[in-house]
Amino acid sequence: MAPKLSVSDFVAITNQTLEYAYPLVEIEGEIASFKVNQGKFVFFDIKDEGASVGCFMMLFQLRVPIEDGMKVVVTATPKLTQWGKFSLTVKAIRPSGEGSIKKSFDLLKEKLDKEGLFAEERKRPLPVIPRRVAVISSPQAAGYADFIKIVGDRWGGLYIDVAAVTVQGNDAPDQIIRALNYFNTQENLPDVIVIIRGGGSADDLSAFNDEQLVRAVAASRVPTLTGIGHEVDMSLCDLAADVRAATPSNAAQLLVPDRREIIRGARVRVQNVLPLLAQTVESRRQQLVRDLQTAVDNTTVRLEEQRGRLMQTRRLLEQFDPARVLERGYALVRGELKKGGIIDIETARAIIKARIENYEQK
Repeated sequence: MAPKLSVSDFVAITNQTLEYAYPLVEIEGEIASFKVNQGKFVFFDIKDEGASVGCFMMLFQLRVPIEDGMKVVVTATPKLTQWGKFSLTVKAIRPSGEGSIKKSFDLLKEKLDKEGLFAEERKRPLPVIPRRVAVISSPQAAGYADFIKIVGDRWGGLYIDVAAVTVQGNDAPDQIIRALNYFNTQENLPDVIVIIRGGGSADDLSAFNDEQLVRAVAASRVPTLTGIGHEVDMSLCDLAADVRAATPSNAAQLLVPDRREIIRGARVRVQNVLPLLAQTVESRRQQLVRDLQTAVDNTTVRLEEQRGRLMQTRRLLEQFDPARVLERGYALVRGELKKGGIIDIETARAIIKARIENYEQK
């Protein structure tokens, strides 16, 4: 006997069956009839040559630009609506195929570029020698291993804090965003945040073209360095970062200097400076000798001048010496100058005692 069900029960049972059989499916197809209602509801069809299925999702879940004709992969839950219409409730969507990936890339790039997220004037330089480095990557990836090895070989001694994340797939953007938020809210901020992902296909790297992730990179309080893919790969996260490295290995080279090069450079500079230093010392020595000779000469001149003045003073003093005056025929008289007074008369050869017979004022 066929079960007799109400319409509501039939829809509920069908959805339970679908949920059990296909809790989540990935479907690849072409976008058609894309539209956004009320600024928050997204409707479109996904189709191929033989069939078409209606899709529904919320606008905030749309992380990359899409438009009619683009090939995409949707991650969705099959569902029968209350009106009996089969549809896919989309959880995530990503472009598929080189053409669609590039088209989505170009659309989002143009949008974010107009907002100034890629402007050169907003980019910050990396610290010359960072001490605290935050790394966002998959520790199992070869690119991460290359980065750590090169950093250790070139400099070493850094404090590196690693946030382990998925670097491809639908979950990757949100995990990387959470890691960025974590490092940007620490009490002691790192000197730089490095986002690393090795090479892969355009689809593998599409997580780094997620709009919310690109905005999070641009909004980071800490300077950001990206090393994503190979040299020819370019993601929107690269454009939003403060510095873009060609590869994870190149990111390590840009992050820290090579201590061996610094040592060699220091030796060369020392070798270049030593002759200049010796020349400077010799020049200074010669200048000091000249200065000392000048000082000695000046002192000699001043001494000669003092000697001349002393000789003049000596001759003057000699002229006023009483003994010299007496030798010229003068006499020195001492005593009471009055009539009948006794006086001493000193000449150059004798001392005479005499009495004054007569005394008159002149």
